[in-house]
Amino acid sequence: MEDPQAWLPITESRNGNVATAVFHLLSSGIGIQALLLPVAFATLGWVWGAISLSVAFTWQLYTIWILVQLHEPIPGIRTRYSRYLQLAIAAFGPKLGKLLAIFPVMYLSGSTCIMLIIKGAGVMELLFKLMCEGGATCDAKSLTGAEWFLVFTCMAIALAQRPNLNSIAGFSLVGAISAIGYCALIWALPISKDRPSGVSYDSRKGGSSVAGMFDVLNAIGIIMLAFRGHNLVLEIQGTLPSSLTNPSKRTMWRGVSVSYTIVAMCQFPLAIAGFWAYGNKIPSNGGMLTAFMQFHGRDTSRFVKGLVYLLVVINCLSSFQIYAMPVFDNLEFRYISMKNRRCPWWVRSGFRLFFGGMAFFIAVALPFLPSLAPLVGGITLPLTLAYPCFMWILIKKPHQKGHDAVWCLNLGLGCLGIVLSVLLVVAAARNLAIKGLHASFFKPQ
Repeated sequence: MEDPQAWLPITESRNGNVATAVFHLLSSGIGIQALLLPVAFATLGWVWGAISLSVAFTWQLYTIWILVQLHEPIPGIRTRYSRYLQLAIAAFGPKLGKLLAIFPVMYLSGSTCIMLIIKGAGVMELLFKLMCEGGATCDAKSLTGAEWFLVFTCMAIALAQRPNLNSIAGFSLVGAISAIGYCALIWALPISKDRPSGVSYDSRKGGSSVAGMFDVLNAIGIIMLAFRGHNLVLEIQGTLPSSLTNPSKRTMWRGVSVSYTIVAMCQFPLAIAGFWAYGNKIPSNGGMLTAFMQFHGRDTSRFVKGLVYLLVVINCLSSFQIYAMPVFDNLEFRYISMKNRRCPWWVRSGFRLFFGGMAFFIAVALPFLPSLAPLVGGITLPLTLAYPCFMWILIKKPHQKGHDAVWCLNLGLGCLGIVLSVLLVVAAARNLAIKGLHASFFKPQ
């Protein structure tokens, strides 16, 4: 009997290579959240901003290494955990594993797609207004917010008809190129121009010690949430071939090494150059994209501004494909479990249309969802920083092999990740309580 794993989108094709792994990792790892990094520097300052960014990068890279190693934890036994939830269940047990992993995994997949609709559609509207030169005529011809959401969703779902994760490697390549492109443009252009008058590098923390502490936590949260894609690492590794002589972890780690070198080359200059160019004038909402258009939009050609907007839209469309894949995989798994046969093409297409419709509906109903990203992102942060460390302890059992230092390191990082998650959730909730949540149900702007 054919292995049911071969019927599911994530594991249907296992003929990937280093290049496809790099494409997927870059497409899922670089996103518009990186444009907020200079906002964190405006609170933390040069020294602590650079230290926090370096620590966050090293920490999340270490947990990626753990996930890569745990994909095939026991050499010679052909057990591959090609989904984060599977590994969590293997480490924590069926009940606790599902309790800890289902929400963050589904949130980081489905909710990311919804936010991509909101952000991508918003930038599409800006691109349209730029092309028709603004004014009353442009506003009369423009679509409503919900219509822009629909346009973006239709484009994303039309592209989402590819059958499996390996088959969207071309989309991930385009997404990676576009992400690198707009990240490079958005920091290179400001430093080539005059800085706005009155730029200061003084910290804009709150006046009181309590307010200052929460501002620092919010800034740390921005840095931590700038690194994404841990919920897709095992899935990407699941597309690679594996054998006793050449296990998938070797190929995957080469892909991680290349891709995260590029991620560092994008995000570190973006944070440093962005803060140098705008200092504490950097807007809290929109980050570098808003700052660039606000301070340098008038002395930048329409072609260059349009190119930046276009690259952002292309990246959102490409990222949608890889972040939606775990949702498609889960829907098809339910079908296969009930029918005990491969999912027909028309059912597969129906699942994609269903998910697209649901994502569009939620985006229209909750257009303020990006405002909740720091809060919910803090809740899901253990999936990136803590759970991999605990899973390493439970599966590898280093303390039983005399590796006490490794056991202490992972236990310490895991506990620190949980504590940091709690603090970031409290800080985000306090920030929402002070500034308020402008909830406009079914009124996308």
